[in-house]
Amino acid sequence: MKKYRVTLTADERHHLTTLIAAGKAAAQKLAHARVLLKADQADGGPGWTDDRIAEAVEVSTDTVARVRQRFVEDGLDAALARKPQARPSRERKLDGWAEARLVALACSAPPDGRKRWTLTLLADRLVELEVVDSIGRGTVRQTLQKTTSSRG
Repeated sequence: MKKYRVTLTADERHHLTTLIAAGKAAAQKLAHARVLLKADQADGGPGWTDDRIAEAVEVSTDTVARVRQRFVEDGLDAALARKPQARPSRERKLDGWAEARLVALACSAPPDGRKRWTLTLLADRLVELEVVDSIGRGTVRQTLQKTTSSRG
């Protein structure tokens, strides 16, 4: 007997079949919908085993088990959607204030003896000004790239 038994209501079953028929959702969402339909044990549903579902839907048995668990514990929407990230993987180096300082610095005159600011010079100057403890050229580049200001 499965620990997480999927029993879909008629409305849920209809929603999933409509979602799959339309085919306009993310591939992962469609795969999870197929898993739930194959795992359904209510009212004569197929009630397939995890191995059989995994082979039919072309996902791993661990994925089938996770989808079952999330459906039982959190509901249909949680089982279909990606699991939200609890916190960012890495804290941001530059907040809004620090980004503003970087843009202002990039728009200012370059240091003596230089024709223009380089990413390394900007990164070093942000550390000198104690805006951040440390920062890489890549972060400076990405931050400047997303701003719409002209540094010319």
